[in-house]
Amino acid sequence: MKILIVTQYFWPESFKINDLALGLKERGHEVSILTAIPNYPKGDFFEDYSFWKNNDEEWNGIKIYRSKIFSRGNGSARLLLNYISFVFFCSIKIFFIKEKFDKIFVYEPSPVTVGIPAIVASRKMKIPFYFWVQDLWPESLSAAGGIKNKFVLNFFNRITKTIYSNAKKILVQSKGFEGYINSQGDFKEKLIYYPNSAEKLYKPLIPTLDYESMLPKGFKLLFAGNLGEAQGIDTLIEAAKIVKEKKVEVNWVFLGDGRQKEYYINKVKEKDLESNFYFLGSFPANTMPSFFSCSDALIVSLKKDKIFSLTIPSKLQSYLACGKPILASLDGEGAKIVQESKAGFSSPAEDASTFAENVIKFYNLSLEERVQMQDNALKYFKNEFEREKLIDKLLEILKN
Repeated sequence: MKILIVTQYFWPESFKINDLALGLKERGHEVSILTAIPNYPKGDFFEDYSFWKNNDEEWNGIKIYRSKIFSRGNGSARLLLNYISFVFFCSIKIFFIKEKFDKIFVYEPSPVTVGIPAIVASRKMKIPFYFWVQDLWPESLSAAGGIKNKFVLNFFNRITKTIYSNAKKILVQSKGFEGYINSQGDFKEKLIYYPNSAEKLYKPLIPTLDYESMLPKGFKLLFAGNLGEAQGIDTLIEAAKIVKEKKVEVNWVFLGDGRQKEYYINKVKEKDLESNFYFLGSFPANTMPSFFSCSDALIVSLKKDKIFSLTIPSKLQSYLACGKPILASLDGEGAKIVQESKAGFSSPAEDASTFAENVIKFYNLSLEERVQMQDNALKYFKNEFEREKLIDKLLEILKN
């Protein structure tokens, strides 16, 4: 099969779609990418990329067509311009692609507008497109973006319904998405549960001195990912204060950057928790398993919101694949996975008190109990989210 993947984000940006593209190529399929100039998450174009030059390239035998885009920058206005410019420039770029394809696969972590160029490509090339939903729209706008204007939400709801109507199939990363999408229209026959996996690099590792030396000594909890408003890190800071007051010594390590990073750093100072918090910045994805191996448990958290209760945070699969215990501050689907897997403890979103109790409970576990959680995590990942099984499933969807 010749497959065109449409995605606003791709290598050297770190997203799940990178590994899926490699997985499809490993199976002997010809894969090309239609994407933008990389500028996530910091908001500026990556080194060696420019708005004014042809950025098309090849990566691991995969052809990458890059449309122009205005970089994310800082602030909501720039972000909106970033989304709109991708739709405009990407739709134009399609008419300069001479390759023939059999299927179009769309990756949508946000914004949903990535589906508009897919409609253009589908009609021009006369082939179907399959839409993989990672974020629910327009619900994401209000939950993560803070937008409450009914006109704006209705506008994006119409766009979303149009994209779903034109898609051959709608793949959802969480079963919790199905009810919401069906409330937008009669899409029941199109819906297929297709969760995220984790890249091959995510696996259990033995801790090494190189990575241990970058982390504090003693008991460590580690959070990896975007430091944004949606991640509910306020709850973790409140919980850390409670844990400290209980005289339990815990080090909180954060790997990643985001728009709220400075806010969280200042809040840690206000709570007099600086000696226990370590904001180490961003590191390449391939270093994450090594960092994970040096931690006692990994943290996943989200704000309290309907949309977040329906989603499965993609880092959850990576954590499970590394065979690490998990402490979760989540509602809904994500919490259910932590509980079903018996890989850790989960508390309701924004419940700092219960999360603190879980931290102390985990701290007091025996080595044997922690090792059992590690085994449970790996077993659950292999049963539910293993990479090769999911690539098999996707190929069946595309072929049928």
